[in-house]
Amino acid sequence: MTVYFIGAGPGAADLITLRGARRLAACGVCLYAGSLVPRELLAECPPDARLIDTARMDLDGITAELVRAHEEGHDVARLHSGDPSVFSAVAEQMRRLDAAGVPYEVVPGVPAFAAAAAALKRELTVPTVGQTVILTRVAQQATPMPPGEDLATLGKSGALLVLHLAARYADRVVAELLPHYGPDCPAAVVAMASRPDELVLRGTLSDIADRVREAGVVRTAVILVGRTLGAEQFGDSHLYSAERDRGGEDGHGGDGGRTHGC
Repeated sequence: MTVYFIGAGPGAADLITLRGARRLAACGVCLYAGSLVPRELLAECPPDARLIDTARMDLDGITAELVRAHEEGHDVARLHSGDPSVFSAVAEQMRRLDAAGVPYEVVPGVPAFAAAAAALKRELTVPTVGQTVILTRVAQQATPMPPGEDLATLGKSGALLVLHLAARYADRVVAELLPHYGPDCPAAVVAMASRPDELVLRGTLSDIADRVREAGVVRTAVILVGRTLGAEQFGDSHLYSAERDRGGEDGHGGDGGRTHGC
């Protein structure tokens, strides 16, 4: 049978993809992170499905449940918040399944940074202002950052930074980015993105840490720092320009997926 690593989305139950919901509805076993995945999603599981909250389980325990379900002939839904491609701890689970000979599939989901951008009503890439987005986090005692991926180094790029798992370290984030972005650089924090208790904090590097502290935000939040957050005066994208040669293109520009044609 197959293990499906399913991105449950950033919080709102209706932001799971159609494919994710269909896979969930067909699996006899579902492992989910109870502290992060909305309980409403579990209603998509078959009525007789075995539901396992992994919030207090370690990697060995989770792997054992996945292998057990496979051996019993069940497809397994492994629900992860956001999208499995970033900060999901899916890599080590897939490595264990490879060793055990258990097949798996990854179903993408809406990532937290996309939900945060939607809450802010901002495009993170803006023509002539910024075309690069860096997804990262800050070093913690348990999991240090690899060499060259510290904020001081990444900040030299001037790109829009999206920091996961960093709200409790807002003061450190500000201190490391101020030399590169300046105190007037737009910054924002979105907590519980897409959920009923969503909280959006807007400011600059000079005051965003104070706003985070006053709001009591310590988890389930992303920090965004960059000039595109406040961009108002910028050139229109070439994608829909009246001057663009559209000979032979389809109705969407035919640019192979580029959002701001070169």
